[in-house]
Amino acid sequence: MTLIEILLIAVALSLDAVAVSMANGISMKKFSILNGFLIAFAFGFFQAVMPILGWVGGSAMKQIITSFDHWVAFFLLLIVGGKMIWEAFVKKSELDELEKEASKKIKPLRLFLLSLATSIDALAVGVSFAFTKINIISASLVIGALTFILSFLGNYLGNKIGEFFGKKIEILGGIILIFIGTKILVEHLLG
Repeated sequence: MTLIEILLIAVALSLDAVAVSMANGISMKKFSILNGFLIAFAFGFFQAVMPILGWVGGSAMKQIITSFDHWVAFFLLLIVGGKMIWEAFVKKSELDELEKEASKKIKPLRLFLLSLATSIDALAVGVSFAFTKINIISASLVIGALTFILSFLGNYLGNKIGEFFGKKIEILGGIILIFIGTKILVEHLLG
């Protein structure tokens, strides 16, 4: 997997965290660097750890499903990407409630729950990584670092420009994941 593909996956995975960061920024009267840093760190950390956990689980299953691993990677990315697109159009009541609560004041438990909720997709992508040739540590560090940067910027921009990008960000992320999954499948089928 190329660096460009890893960066595209990192952007796609970070978009939920960016949307939550923006939501927090929207609710703030004045931008807080400390608040922005804490949010970005939590999201970046979880986005970096979850692919590793998924990769470990996927690697354990690799011997069993080697003959159809490309289909597993394709369907996992298709499901995650499709879910992101669907969620852009349908209210996510539980996550929306967590976002609203976090927007008021970031408390450690709320930040943990938001970080976990926005990184579940990264776990599934980590499973798909087990079936590709990838350095999981490098990929996870790229995903975590990019999520950190984009979440911090999202918090700042949310404070400055409001809710304009919300749904569009999730749709773009879903399309990117579906594209990468399709590319993995096509490359494997064509040899």
